[in-house]
Amino acid sequence: MHNELAYVREDKFPVSPGHLLVIPKRHANDWFCLTEQEQAAVMQLINQAKTWLDQRYSPDAYNIGMNCGEVAGQTVPHMHCHIIPRYQGDSDDPRGGVRWVKPDQADYWSEQ
Repeated sequence: MHNELAYVREDKFPVSPGHLLVIPKRHANDWFCLTEQEQAAVMQLINQAKTWLDQRYSPDAYNIGMNCGEVAGQTVPHMHCHIIPRYQGDSDDPRGGVRWVKPDQADYWSEQ
């Protein structure tokens, strides 16, 4: 899958079956370095990839995300967006999703 400004490929280290990356063709360090047209192209491919994943893998849900900057966990100096299919039972407790990046602040639903 691709368009004029970006393309989709499988993640080399998938965290679930069907884990994909959407990557802009022009080098940009992160999402905020992309033009509005490039951001729109990435979003278009995210939607196309979801349709493809639904047909091929039938996941129950998705995590969509990117890391922008070293402190946020970015280790590859080229913008890429993860599309991670999720499946019932693949996590003991998926509540909070990306909030678990900071475990001490992740559990916002329990009484403190």
